[in-house]
Amino acid sequence: MFEYPVDLTPAEEGGFVVTFPEVPEAITQGETEDEALLVAKDALATALSMYVEDRRDLPRPGPAKGRALVSPDALECAKLGIYASMREQGVSKAELARRLHWHMPQVDRLLDLDHASRFSQVEQAAAVLGKRLVLALEPAA
Repeated sequence: MFEYPVDLTPAEEGGFVVTFPEVPEAITQGETEDEALLVAKDALATALSMYVEDRRDLPRPGPAKGRALVSPDALECAKLGIYASMREQGVSKAELARRLHWHMPQVDRLLDLDHASRFSQVEQAAAVLGKRLVLALEPAA
């Protein structure tokens, strides 16, 4: 759900610049394609966290069209899923806290992509939003 296509462009000084057409705030570079794609995960997560902080809708990933796909890590994707569900349903952080019987700082940490929340907390939030968390292992690309 949060796999975004990237454009890899050779940099004049060497290496590769990585940009995300749907997430213009995410831009990074690496010495090799592999390194560039690896650091792109962090750049993407950082950019998407700005959307959450600014209470904006998350951009939808575009079609790959033969480009590499990059996504944040599993916990970050789960948190982004909670945030997207809240936006879709018009549920505020205060309302989520009420439904979960949590204090506001707990909800803030749940939506903070840098905080190491437990998956059980994400599952609880998903449940009160009428969703369920599904993890899967797939073959690596």
